[in-house]
Amino acid sequence: MTLPGNNAGTVKLQDIIRPPAVSGFFYPDEPSELKQTVSAYLRDTEPEVSPPKALIVPHAGYIYSGPIAARAYASLKPVRNRISRVVLLGPAHRVRLQGIALSSAASFATPLGNIEIDKPAVEKIGQLNQVAIMDAAHEKEHSLEVHLPFLQVSLAAFTLVPLVVGNATPGQVAEVLELLWGGDETLIVISSDLSHYHDYDTARQTDSRTSAAIQRCELEKIGPHQACGCMPMRGLLQIAKRSRMEINILDVRNSGDTAGTKDRVVGYGAYSFHDRSAYPARQKQLMTAMARQSIESGLKSGQPLAVDKDDFDPALQEPMATFVTLKINGRLRGCIGTLRAVSPLIESVADNARKAAFNDPRFSPLTADEYEKASLTISILSPPAAIRFESEQDLLEQLRPGVDGLIIEKGSHKATFLPAVWETLPTARAFLEQLKLKAGMAASDMPAKAWHYTTESF
Repeated sequence: MTLPGNNAGTVKLQDIIRPPAVSGFFYPDEPSELKQTVSAYLRDTEPEVSPPKALIVPHAGYIYSGPIAARAYASLKPVRNRISRVVLLGPAHRVRLQGIALSSAASFATPLGNIEIDKPAVEKIGQLNQVAIMDAAHEKEHSLEVHLPFLQVSLAAFTLVPLVVGNATPGQVAEVLELLWGGDETLIVISSDLSHYHDYDTARQTDSRTSAAIQRCELEKIGPHQACGCMPMRGLLQIAKRSRMEINILDVRNSGDTAGTKDRVVGYGAYSFHDRSAYPARQKQLMTAMARQSIESGLKSGQPLAVDKDDFDPALQEPMATFVTLKINGRLRGCIGTLRAVSPLIESVADNARKAAFNDPRFSPLTADEYEKASLTISILSPPAAIRFESEQDLLEQLRPGVDGLIIEKGSHKATFLPAVWETLPTARAFLEQLKLKAGMAASDMPAKAWHYTTESF
């Protein structure tokens, strides 16, 4: 089944409630029993890590995966009053679909009460081509529903963005997550079990390899045989790899450890993701706001935005090299930046945002209509470090796919690719070949000099 065509701004929620589909089957349907069951799982588990930005949590019946899920949700105890929005993504078990499905319901119900859908967030991502409303994908789907009682008990109050993910690329999922990433108020939850229907020992070996791949952000090693939620999982891992997030393995068991036999088991894993950012959420929000104000100033008056660095935190006054990237429906719409730290960070962000919108020579100036649809990514660069290499193969072997940005130079030819370009050019050879073309070099030319750097992108 393919998602219906989606026109920007047409996603509208209806005044309806999505009722529970698997209560009384995957979990108790009597409210007091359900709350007591979830509370007991959480009470028996103390937080092992600091509060996470994102979680991967299993979605089987509670007697099977509840103890493993509790290891993830227990980490929310210190921030139960801080998190006010949960972005929940799970795989499609009941329908085959291309893309990512929203529900038209204004709230989701469990025996513990109704959870309001975050309408502004839904309308925001509804402008993306890969996202549309498909109620059939949500009607009987358990991969999202089983998490809701855990969230209702773990958190004080929150709105929900429920997404069923079908056949979608990591980049398509990552684009949705980046639009909704937010700050400390937003929690990302990926719903997934691990291997299915192996004997106990085979499952343990398979799930151990999958856990290692998750912790190392090895997207290519995680498919449907390793995790049923591989599609949404790989989108999160793409962001985690680019942002160098810390990933913790909280628990890996299977149904043979909890409530099933050992001859044919299902694997369950709980994982937490933590931001290693040098800049806290508030500073990221300030930079994003200044970038958008800079573009809005250009749209209204055609003039640069006046930025006084002294109005901002000392960290935002430090000279830093930055790039600002604009995309519409996942397609590049402008990207401008600097490789040298010559301006205060906050000024650099504002300046490059305006230039990405109006001065990228590859594109016409951004229009007001386009701005309403555009996503914006800020990348802060580490100081470039020279790479010493004897041959092109030597250079290729030193590159870290998904991590390194690269600058190459030969004579008057010079160009760079940000680490984000690895998303579309995943091999080192393809990455370097296309960068040569960008620099105006022949395919057979070997760069005379090269530097690598990393970025913090948000």
